[in-house]
Amino acid sequence: MENNQKIIETFKNAGKPLKAGEVAELSGIEKKDVEKLIKKLTAEGQLYSPVRCFYDIKK
Repeated sequence: MENNQKIIETFKNAGKPLKAGEVAELSGIEKKDVEKLIKKLTAEGQLYSPVRCFYDIKK
């Protein structure tokens, strides 16, 4: 599974906004890679930030 998909699945399974560190811990992906991918997915409109430093999938 591609890392983008892993991150999306992690948010779906959590069902709540998460910090990058939490996503890294739950998905098993390096935190620095998670941060890059979150930034990319946010720019693409798949994720958004409801509160500073937290992210969630757009529903």
